[in-house]
Amino acid sequence: MHIPDGYLSPQTCGVLGAASAVTAACSSYKTAKTIKAKYIPLLSIGAAFSFIIMMFNVPIPDGTTAHAVGGALLAVLLGPWAAFISVSIALVIQALFFGDGGILALGANIFNMAFILPFSAYIVYRVVAGNCAPGSKRRWIAAGIAGFVGINLAALMVAVELGIQPVLFHTADGTPLYSPYSLNIALSAMSFSHLLVAGPVEGAISGLVVAYLQKSNPGLLSLRDTETGGGRFPLRKLVLGLGALIILSPLGLLAKGTAWGEWSTAELQAKAGFIPAGLERLSSTWKPLLLSDYGSSAFGQTFWLQAMGYILSALAGLILILLIVYFDGKFFAKGAKTRETADLASRK
Repeated sequence: MHIPDGYLSPQTCGVLGAASAVTAACSSYKTAKTIKAKYIPLLSIGAAFSFIIMMFNVPIPDGTTAHAVGGALLAVLLGPWAAFISVSIALVIQALFFGDGGILALGANIFNMAFILPFSAYIVYRVVAGNCAPGSKRRWIAAGIAGFVGINLAALMVAVELGIQPVLFHTADGTPLYSPYSLNIALSAMSFSHLLVAGPVEGAISGLVVAYLQKSNPGLLSLRDTETGGGRFPLRKLVLGLGALIILSPLGLLAKGTAWGEWSTAELQAKAGFIPAGLERLSSTWKPLLLSDYGSSAFGQTFWLQAMGYILSALAGLILILLIVYFDGKFFAKGAKTRETADLASRK
C-alpha cells in the first residue's frame, strides 16, 4: 500500500501532504489533551508495532504481496488521534531510512494509512461495539470488522489516487506521466488483494488482540476513560511481544512478489513496457539512509543472510522510533500532566 516516489504527481503529493500536516497538528493537540501521561510510552509501542507488522508481507494469488498496518488496533486502544501519530512515525522511519514508500509521497502514505485507516476503523468499531461492556464478545468482533473495513477503505483511496493520474497528468499524445494504470485496473487490483488477504489479516490482528486483552488486561481497552481506564501497564509483556515480532519478521521474506503499485522502475518497465517520464524523474529523489528494502538485498541472496538484514532493520527501526517518541513525548506528557493536575484540583 506504500506509494513510491514518481507514482503520484507533485500536485497530488502536495495536496495530500498538506492534509496530512493539518491532521498531524490536530493529532498532536488532541493527544496531548486526551491521553494519560503514564500511557505516553504506548505511542512508541504502537509505532514500533505498526512498523514491524508492515514488514510481514503476505502472498496474494495474483503473484503480488500485501501487508497489514495495525492502525485499526491502535485506534481501538489509543483512539484515532494517537493512532495517527504512531502510524505516521512508523511511515516516516520506513521512508527515510529503508526506502519503503517515497519521500515526496510520504504525505499521501500518511493520509492513507495513518488517517483514513484508523479513523474509519474507529468509527466502525464504535458503531458496532456500541455501549457494550469491555469484556463483551461484541468488542473483539467489532475490532475485527473495523480492521477489515479500515484497511480496505485505505486501499480504495490508494487505488483512486493512482488511477486518476493518467487522466489528470499526461503528455500531449496521452502518455501517462506518472502511474500508468487506469482507475478500473487500480481499483480491481487493490480491491482483490485487500478484500481477499490484507483485510482479513488486519481484521484478525485487531480482533484477536482485543480478545486477548479482554482476558489479560481489560483496562487497556479503556485508556481514554479518565474514570475507569488504565489498569496496570504491562510494559514488559508488550516489549517481549515486540521482541518476538522482530525475531519472526523474516517470515515476510517468504512471500514472493512486489505489492501492486510499488514496483521499481525496472519492474514497471517489464510490466507496462515503458517508464513514464515524470515517474522516472522522481523515482530517484531519495536514497534510504540505512538499508534499502530492509537489507533484504544488501546481505546477500540466501534466506538466512536476508533474514539477518530484516532483523537488524527491525531493531534499528525500533531504536529510531523510541528516540523520536522520547522527544515528542515530552510535549504530550506535559499536556497530559497539566490536564491531570487540573482534574485533581477540580475534584477537591
